[in-house]
Amino acid sequence: MSILAEAKRVIEVEAQAVAALADRLDDAFRQSVELILTSKGRVVVTGMGKSGLVGQKIASTMASTGTPAFFLHPAEGIHGDLGMIMTGDVVIAISNSGETEELLRILPVIKRLGASLIAMSGNPDSTLAKSGDFFLNVSVREEACPLGLAPTASTTATLAMGDALAVALLVERGFKAEDFAIFHPGGALGKKLLLRVEDLMHSGADLPLVTETILMREALFEITAKGLGITGVTDRQGNLLGVITDGDLRRALERGEDILQATAGQVMTRGAKRIMRHELAAAALQIMERFSITSLFVFENGQAQIPCGVIHLHDILKAGIA
Repeated sequence: MSILAEAKRVIEVEAQAVAALADRLDDAFRQSVELILTSKGRVVVTGMGKSGLVGQKIASTMASTGTPAFFLHPAEGIHGDLGMIMTGDVVIAISNSGETEELLRILPVIKRLGASLIAMSGNPDSTLAKSGDFFLNVSVREEACPLGLAPTASTTATLAMGDALAVALLVERGFKAEDFAIFHPGGALGKKLLLRVEDLMHSGADLPLVTETILMREALFEITAKGLGITGVTDRQGNLLGVITDGDLRRALERGEDILQATAGQVMTRGAKRIMRHELAAAALQIMERFSITSLFVFENGQAQIPCGVIHLHDILKAGIA
């Protein structure tokens, strides 16, 4: 068999193993979700070997989607780490055979500590399966390993079942993208969902503004001094009438105008694009990309006419939002 043919066979076996789980989901899955939702404690995931590695990923996924969870190594558990389990916790114990010695040794203690047990195994008749308050069947017809020895399809199925639990819990909790970002503040997604326009905008003395009657020679000084390549143009009351950008200057020169003698109101472009200060910085980037511009004037609300700031494309990119 060729390399590609063997790889295709592996993927097909594992895909079939995962697909089979859908028809096997029953009331035990629903009750497991409800148990975790109503629990006063945390979710403790435990398992040995490959099951343990899968368990670490399940615990991590739950923790990042609104379900407090951590992984407990059963071998470390029998040497003192069982103290991490508290009354009210829900333990998810993973073992394909359901007879893993280290796991079975901690089951009585889990019960004694007052924690609930969800058993996840590929053997419905195993000691683990019969010990759980609820049993989730992750059995597979065959392993992708041609020797039938290395955990392959079974670990994939277990991982999928864990994801199904985590996502079901996420939906039931009403977990939103903003909530997800709170747990990922250092990542690109966190920056997109947490950073708002007001966090990046230039305001106060850094806000480039001139009145419509001012001569362009002074407007040019404002553009240069503030270093954003733009200035807003206002009336005497401070209401924004338009903007002057480098592009406006070039277009005025192409028309043969004496821009140094012109007023800001004569050179400006009316109808500047705007954004509210409380909106996400990512939303500002979308507007800039849509209209091929590099700056947006910022307002307190949709009806306000007096700008409170300006946000530049470079500020957004520097913040890691792209």
